[in-house]
Amino acid sequence: MQALVCRAPGELVLEERPAPGEPPAGWALVGVSHVGICGTDYHIFQGKHPFLEYPRVMGHEVSGTVLKAGEGVFLPVGETVIVNPYIACGTCIACRKGKPNCCTKIQVLGVHTDGAMCEEIFVPAGNLYPAHGLSATDAATVEFLAIGAHAVRRSLAPVGSRALVIGAGPIGIGTAIFSRIAGHEVTLLDMSAERLDFAARELGFSSTIGPDEPATQGVARASDGEGFDVVFDATGNTASIKSSFAHVAHGGVLVIVSVVKDDISFSDPEFHKREMMVIGSRNATREDFDHVAESIRRGLVPLDRIVTHRTTLAEAPGDLARWAHEKSGLIKAVIAVGR
Repeated sequence: MQALVCRAPGELVLEERPAPGEPPAGWALVGVSHVGICGTDYHIFQGKHPFLEYPRVMGHEVSGTVLKAGEGVFLPVGETVIVNPYIACGTCIACRKGKPNCCTKIQVLGVHTDGAMCEEIFVPAGNLYPAHGLSATDAATVEFLAIGAHAVRRSLAPVGSRALVIGAGPIGIGTAIFSRIAGHEVTLLDMSAERLDFAARELGFSSTIGPDEPATQGVARASDGEGFDVVFDATGNTASIKSSFAHVAHGGVLVIVSVVKDDISFSDPEFHKREMMVIGSRNATREDFDHVAESIRRGLVPLDRIVTHRTTLAEAPGDLARWAHEKSGLIKAVIAVGR
């Protein structure tokens, strides 16, 4: 079995590994079809991920086909599935509250444990969702879009809210799309004019704040001087997260979608003056996966424009290493594994 292994920062190789055997009870053997390449994967390749040990098989945005079912698994062989890569313990305080996305012992495929940039993988049956008509490529995008859908759901922002999404990378774009689906008036802020032009031209986000004006001035212009009802920070940038507090309207909400290694500080008087909420958003749950899949079926997610780059497992070592540095025109890349 071939697997794409990151041995150390900057060292990515395709190697032969023993094929999996029989799945244990409650698990299934999945033949991997497609794997999306995430910002997390680029961070792993570059040695910037805070929760990882090498070597590691990456890959957590996954679609595949059930090859074998363990005892007690009722998914039919041949079923095309979306993989939820967040393997939870099922017993901790978060799991007992129905929040396996922030399980205290979570094992995320491709991060805490080996992932799906390979031909076959064992997955708990509870983490496999029938694709129900989605193409294998589309099914592999559900996970990254679910991150944004979860953040929007966490915000509790009602229809008609003015929303600011900071960061027009894949997670930010996904957040903006599901904020729009939720009925929000969405503005995108990014320091890349190229990404904002793509979002406006290809995705219909005409309200943007770019590098040609100070962020505070752009926020005031786009919000009639009041700030935004809900602000989503999807930058993974410490300075951006700190400055995002100032973009929230009085009575508004800041949702921190990305994660950084650093401490985040803010002005307590400004925080209290606004009586604002700060919400963390981590991963996603079955509800978010289902919402994304249904939105794709309804034609609300323009995946034909979001998936900009494609490669194969054999070509991925060179392509992923190059795309880690060459970002022009890149939104989402997908690896076709071969099934």
